[in-house]
Amino acid sequence: MFALLLAAVIAARLPLAGALGRAGIVLPFTAVFAAICWLAGDPVRGIALLLKSYLSALAVLVAVSTTPLPVLIRGLETMGVPRFLLMVAQFLYRYLFVISEEAQHMSKAAASRGATARSLVGGRSRFRAAAGALAVLFARSYGRAEDVHRAMLARGFAGHFRTLGALDFRRSDACFAALASLAPVLLRVAVERAG
Repeated sequence: MFALLLAAVIAARLPLAGALGRAGIVLPFTAVFAAICWLAGDPVRGIALLLKSYLSALAVLVAVSTTPLPVLIRGLETMGVPRFLLMVAQFLYRYLFVISEEAQHMSKAAASRGATARSLVGGRSRFRAAAGALAVLFARSYGRAEDVHRAMLARGFAGHFRTLGALDFRRSDACFAALASLAPVLLRVAVERAG
């Protein structure tokens, strides 16, 4: 499976080292559960958990890197994924940019007042200042998100994001679906016969 995902990363022309490194972001979280499995006397399950989580993260990274989010959401919708989950994903995607923009504005404002990252480290009063800044960030982001939502309603948003073009299932899509379905099966059969 790792070889198939490597081939997908290379075919998508993604930076190999960057993709492999970014997929490893899940490892600190799953390492805790893998350690629990290891200490419970089942090291094979712990290793399998680490490998499966890494491969899943790499597969998601390839999918997200090669497909624009509106097209990906539309494809998931046609596959029957519940609309509520898709709406949450779309709003989260859109509002992350709002929060990021507010954080950049606050960072510039703090820097213009002489604050540095070093001045925020250590001490209880500095911790309170940082916590207060975080609270302000979320309050301002929430206000901006409300404004964005009202603007969407004013423009006719009816609970469904529309795409500009229709999705067409082409011959290349059929070939990819067949290859993506058959390659893991053939790999599994080859491993079973070799073992």
